[in-house]
Amino acid sequence: MGITKTEIFTEDQNKLALAFKVLGHPARLAILQYIIDKKACICNDLVEELGLAQATISQHLKELKTSGIIQGSIEGKSVCYCINSEVWKSFQREFNNFLNQDVEVKSCCS
Repeated sequence: MGITKTEIFTEDQNKLALAFKVLGHPARLAILQYIIDKKACICNDLVEELGLAQATISQHLKELKTSGIIQGSIEGKSVCYCINSEVWKSFQREFNNFLNQDVEVKSCCS
């Protein structure tokens, strides 16, 4: 199996690919949407809200936290999570820059 050669791509391409990868799972999107809808840090049990196993949710939270899009604080046995607005805005800029490119459709694709 080959190695991913991220060094042959630009820093922006690698950064955008990681952002897409982090957001590329519906469970992660559901977790983010839940946090956004609450408009506050969440400390409650996502298992009841999403209907996924605790281990599954923990893994997705780990991925989201590693990417920096969420941040958390530990208070006793409770871990509270919220959106990291700086990283969120960075994702927005990166996605917008990529998706707002002009695309010229060639006749060969008709």
